[in-house]
Amino acid sequence: MSARTFFIDRPVNMIDEGIDVAVRIGHQPDSGLTAIKIGSVRRVMCGAPFHFAKHDVPTTPAELKDHRIAGSTGAWASSDWRFGQDQRVTIHPALQANTNEAVIEAAIAGRGLTRVLHYQIGLALPSGAPQIALGDYEEEALPIPMLHPEGSRAPANVRAFDLAVARLRGNRLLN
Repeated sequence: MSARTFFIDRPVNMIDEGIDVAVRIGHQPDSGLTAIKIGSVRRVMCGAPFHFAKHDVPTTPAELKDHRIAGSTGAWASSDWRFGQDQRVTIHPALQANTNEAVIEAAIAGRGLTRVLHYQIGLALPSGAPQIALGDYEEEALPIPMLHPEGSRAPANVRAFDLAVARLRGNRLLN
């Protein structure tokens, strides 16, 4: 068996594009695909400790207007950020970048706050930079399903990914 890996930030049609297995983030529409939950991930606000020392840690989403924001322009980016079940804040980023890595680096460098998925900053958290803010206002965690075609449309090599499921479920950044 061989594998080709693609890291893309757009919806794909697995059948049309010849993809045997996909890992996605978020709730999936009923698509005729088998979904196996391998974890979940949170959206988190974060910034550098010295940014918070200078500008205070926001205690409500409304206070984000008092902070510089580094926002991503990726496929799922939006200027309306939702917090919890009923709060929305329209952000006006001072910095926009097309990758989450860039906005994370900007936040760590003290150039503002950003909002990314927890696993994207997980390895940096033990160092103390970045720090998470507004934890009480986080949305419900997003599921991470592994998807493959159902029934007879599923290729035999898809079963090899059953071993990966246990390892992914054990990853602390995905749960």
